[in-house]
Amino acid sequence: MRYRHATEADAPAMAALFSANHHDALTADQRRAQGFVQGAFDEAALRAMAGDGQLLAADEEGRLAGLLALSVAADLPTPPPPVLGLLAAQDTLRWRGRPLSDVRWLLYGPVVVDAAFRGRGVARALFANALAEASGRAEAVVAFIEEGNVPSWRVHVDGFGMTPLGTYEAGGRTYHAIAAPAVGPS
Repeated sequence: MRYRHATEADAPAMAALFSANHHDALTADQRRAQGFVQGAFDEAALRAMAGDGQLLAADEEGRLAGLLALSVAADLPTPPPPVLGLLAAQDTLRWRGRPLSDVRWLLYGPVVVDAAFRGRGVARALFANALAEASGRAEAVVAFIEEGNVPSWRVHVDGFGMTPLGTYEAGGRTYHAIAAPAVGPS
């Protein structure tokens, strides 16, 4: 497995992977079993994000196995409601005893792994690469998980040890903000 920055040429494969795992493309049973991603990340948006160096990719012999976005939330051109809610809640969310608004942080996610590659450490390697990439640029990486997305909670909080910062509301839904320290390679 090779981990790298995504390129604009990856956009069609990234859009297909994102679409296949989107909340609206899955049944309730599938969402409960595997989790889901949200947002409007079409091919054009993913191409632009790749061009800006905001996407990490995992590929195996040219096949996209997974992707992870790492961006500055306040710089997103059209942040979706959960990101707007996260930005608005920064004063009430606490990272290591300080309001998140006082912390340099990068938005972690969405992250998605192709079903054929799940259980092989792809998400964990993308997470480690994101932390290393964020090192020097931020103190923490911050993600949000929609209430009820138990698989995402299990991966990120139970599995990777991300720290819950609190909850917030956006668009009539509840989200958990979570974070991890940005660290360089060891």
